[in-house]
Amino acid sequence: MVLSGIKVVDLSEYGPAARASRVLADYGANVLKLRRPRGTASLAPPRSAYGAGAGVAELHVDLRREEGVDLVRRAATQADVLVESYRPGAAGRMGIGPDELRARNPRLVYCSTSGYGQTGPYSSWAGHDLNYQGMAAALAFAGGVPVVPPVTIGDGAGGGMHAVIAILAALVARSISGEGAYLDVSATDGTLYLSSLIVDQAHAGADPGTLALIDGSYACYTTYEAADGRWLAVGALEEKFWANLCAALDLDQLTDAHHDPARQGETKVALAAAFKTRTRDEWVELLGPLDTCVSAVHDPLSIVDDPHFTARRTFERVDGVVRTMPVFAGSLRRPVGDGPASFGLDDEYLEAMIQRGVLSCQGLLTECE
Repeated sequence: MVLSGIKVVDLSEYGPAARASRVLADYGANVLKLRRPRGTASLAPPRSAYGAGAGVAELHVDLRREEGVDLVRRAATQADVLVESYRPGAAGRMGIGPDELRARNPRLVYCSTSGYGQTGPYSSWAGHDLNYQGMAAALAFAGGVPVVPPVTIGDGAGGGMHAVIAILAALVARSISGEGAYLDVSATDGTLYLSSLIVDQAHAGADPGTLALIDGSYACYTTYEAADGRWLAVGALEEKFWANLCAALDLDQLTDAHHDPARQGETKVALAAAFKTRTRDEWVELLGPLDTCVSAVHDPLSIVDDPHFTARRTFERVDGVVRTMPVFAGSLRRPVGDGPASFGLDDEYLEAMIQRGVLSCQGLLTECE
C-alpha cells in the first residue's frame, strides 16, 4: 500500500477532514479517529457514511477533560499527519493547535479544514456544503435558477480531496527537509478551484453562450428520459460526437444545429422523443460504443450492479455496508493497522482512561458500546 506506515490522527466527526482521512486510509495509512463522546455531537453521521469506518481505529474522547487533551497530544507526537475541522482558533484554545503540537513533533503535518479558511472576514462563519458551492460560483447557471445538487462537492472534493493533495505534497516536502507543515484548507477555496473553468472564462471575456454549453441549455449536453422512466446523460460537446449521435438516432437533419442557440428548443424536443422509444439500458448498449458520449444516469441503489464498476471492483461490502473504493493499478485491499497502540496508546493506558471516564468506548471496525 502506497501510504503504509503513515500514521494519521483525525479529530473530525464529518465533513472535509473526515473525507480526507477516509481517502488516506483507503490508500493504506493507519488512521486513528478521535471523536467526541457518543451523544455529544450535534450531527453524528451514520455508520454507513465514510466507508463504514473500515480500517480506521476509533476512540471517543472527552476533550473537556485535560486528560483527553493530553491523549490527543500523546497520539499527535507519534503521528505523521493530523487533520481537524474545528472553528478557526478553537484547537489552539483547547491546547491542541498547530503551534503546540508541531513544537512537540516538528515532523507533523497539521491540516486544518474549514468552510471558509482560517483567515478572512467569513472565516468564523458557520456553513455547510451548499454554502461553499454557492460562494464558489459552483451553483451558477447562465440565465437559470441555481439547483441544489445531491452531491457534497464542497466537502468531498473541494475540501476533502484538496486536503489530501495538500497533505501528500507536505509529506513529499518533509521527505526532503525533515520538517512538517501547517496547512489551511478551505472547502470554499477548493470548490472555487473546481469552478475555475467557468470563472476564468467569464473574466477572460468568454461569450456567455459558451459557458451555457455545460449548464444544460444545449441539447448536446443534458439529460433525457428513456422509455422505462430511467434517464440518460448526453455529453456530445464536440461536433464529431454530436454527428455520431444524430446519425444513430436517425436525426441527421439536426447535425448543423449543434451549437445554434436559436435551434436548441426544437433539437431538445426531437431528441427527447427519440430517447422515449427504448429503455435506458438499451440505449446505453447501442450508443455507448459509437462515440456518442451517452451514458446511464444511475441511482445510488442500482449503480452497484453496473458491469463496469463490477469489473473494476469499485465497491466492497463491510459488515453488510456498501462502500466505494478508490481504484488504481488494481484493487486496494488495505490491511488493518495496529490501531491506537501504534500512536503510543497501549491497552494499559486506554484502560486507565476508560476507568477515569475520559474514553467512553473504543473499537476497531466495530461499533463501540
